Amino acid sequence: MSGISDGRVVAVTGAGRGLGRAHALAFAAQGARVVVNDLGVALDGTPRTPDPTGTPRPDSPAAAVAAEIRAAGGEAIAHDADIATPEGAASLVTTALDAYGRLDTLVNNAGFLRDRMLVNLDEDDWDAVLRVHLKGHFLTLRHAAAHWRAESKAGRTPTARIVNTSSGAGLLGSVGQGNYSAAKAGIVALTLVAAAELARYGVQVNAIAPAARTRMTERAFAATMAAPATGFDAMAPDNVSPLVVWLGSAASEGVTGRVFETEGGRITVMDGWRPGPTLDKGARWTPAELGEAVHELLALAPPPGAVYGA
Repeated sequence: MSGISDGRVVAVTGAGRGLGRAHALAFAAQGARVVVNDLGVALDGTPRTPDPTGTPRPDSPAAAVAAEIRAAGGEAIAHDADIATPEGAASLVTTALDAYGRLDTLVNNAGFLRDRMLVNLDEDDWDAVLRVHLKGHFLTLRHAAAHWRAESKAGRTPTARIVNTSSGAGLLGSVGQGNYSAAKAGIVALTLVAAAELARYGVQVNAIAPAARTRMTERAFAATMAAPATGFDAMAPDNVSPLVVWLGSAASEGVTGRVFETEGGRITVMDGWRPGPTLDKGARWTPAELGEAVHELLALAPPPGAVYGA
């Protein structure tokens, strides 16, 4: 196996199934040595009892994907810890360093769903989804970045890459997914901050907002989930991975702080929040004046994108 990722060591979280599995296989096919992380939880995050050191069980999804990579001639090791804990996130980095002597790319992908309308959303469901998506991204990013900062200060500036996973739900919102949408929006903001802070250490940070057929999207995309009998399967997770592999490679030099929406053969650079129409009175407004001004500005502004499911 050789290609754009030759010589690189890549850690992928949530890599036992779906998009993460596709990313791990794609990196390996391009020559990377891969740390395959997956806790093996159910769709709603119901856990198995994890090993705090990250030692994988023989029947774990992480172990299965790592074995699949090795069977195809690649190099991979499984990691079975909870990356939403400080110990688990730290062990992801140390596993890469112990096994391969380096870490070049971190792909944050792990997550699960607990969908509810807001009036029915329990605090536990809010906390659990924010924990795995947003805190899980933060902790792995923090530990990887600390390693790369140390390398940079030692005169070994890395060509390091982080690819975070947001969602269209985080960009536009999604009915019944207030917790998930908030977490995914937070990941975009985290990406922008990390790109600005870590550039000095040789680290580039980008995010993707993918659409693909996985356990997490079966209900949301029920009408379009079936793969076609022939032709291009636009919803296959494998379609997303080429962008992730490229962003995770040295070839993406100079691309950082960006969010890409990707589905099938389509890729879009997202614009994000930018100033739109503006009025400045130069003095304090009255409420009535502000109402007129807001209506005037809204008439000049493009309408917002529709919330998913609205």
